[in-house]
Amino acid sequence: MLTFTSYTVENVRDPFNILSGKRYEFVVNIDVPEDDELYVENGVSARVIVKVEEEQASIVSYDLLETSSGQLLDFDMEEDEEAALLQFCSEHVPA
Repeated sequence: MLTFTSYTVENVRDPFNILSGKRYEFVVNIDVPEDDELYVENGVSARVIVKVEEEQASIVSYDLLETSSGQLLDFDMEEDEEAALLQFCSEHVPA
């Protein structure tokens, strides 16, 4: 199971009001057990774009990164891991 240790969040600006809802960019540090296929020695972070529309949040996209270098990792999360990430982000959307 993944543990989310820290995060940052920023509002993604839409100066032309083209997109519906609000978008937020999260960078979430993830504590991954050594026996998990997502494990990387230098740590794993997720950069996540979350859309909030009518009080409903959804993940637009995400990338997994090696925390220390920012290098893009060629992994995908499993459905339950994505659901946990969405729940975490939903709980931490700025008011």
